[in-house]
Amino acid sequence: MKQLNLFIELTRVKKPIGFMLLFWPCAWGLTLAYDFTSKLNYYIFYLFLFFLGSVLMRSAGCIVNDIFDTDFDKKVFRTKQRPIASKKVSIKLGLLYVVILCFLALLVLLNFNYYTIILALGSMPLAFSYPLMKRYTYWPQLFLGITFNYGLILGWVCINNQIDIVPIILYVGAIFWTLGFDTIYGFQDIKDDEIIGVKSTSIKFKKNPNLFLILCYLMFIISLILVGIFMKFNPLFFLFILLSIFHLFFYQIRNFKVKDPKKILTIFKSNNSLGLIVLINLLIGKILI
Repeated sequence: MKQLNLFIELTRVKKPIGFMLLFWPCAWGLTLAYDFTSKLNYYIFYLFLFFLGSVLMRSAGCIVNDIFDTDFDKKVFRTKQRPIASKKVSIKLGLLYVVILCFLALLVLLNFNYYTIILALGSMPLAFSYPLMKRYTYWPQLFLGITFNYGLILGWVCINNQIDIVPIILYVGAIFWTLGFDTIYGFQDIKDDEIIGVKSTSIKFKKNPNLFLILCYLMFIISLILVGIFMKFNPLFFLFILLSIFHLFFYQIRNFKVKDPKKILTIFKSNNSLGLIVLINLLIGKILI
């Protein structure tokens, strides 16, 4: 039971925001590509596969991150009790867990078409190199955005067997979305990060973070509008975008306080709601054409 609890803590499965932020772009891409005049069974099946894959890969990613960041985590108040940093779980056992989780994720992936499998496997170097970026650049959140939103492309390709301009537009927009919310998240550890030499966009833009957040979220909203134009969605789709605008600008940015860790975490977690809002928005565009 103790080992099970440590595994749960190590993989953060009790903190669903991590795997949900990985899942939502997959659902967006799938929804954009799917033909809703046909039966919904394949749509629901693929949603389930993407959800399961998100949980497995996020869990593996958390362990890889903790292995790379062991020395850093020991020096940060929020992370020093993590299983690997506190030596409750060995690095060797952590690597074994990663192999098992990746094998299970591969079994999920094999249910998709050949093109999706190749693209997904090609993203693995990105997924596992992200934890190293904070050592060398102030833009690790950019690499996180590229990695976390890659499922948007996979969601489109698993239906259409090819890449198109529409998912690329939303993919770029989603990268900016991640840049925004993870910059907010990074302010929790900014003091410790500066001391131990970890880099982030939170540190880079600490003097005027709101301007950077406005730019990031504006790019995301523009991408949604462009998707609606290219897909020739109904006016209700564009009207519904106002909900995303309200959430990002009038809830997240307006309530963001750099010295309030609890508020920062609450705002960060609210992006799960944003993911659902965008999914509903896309469904309105697709179904009510």
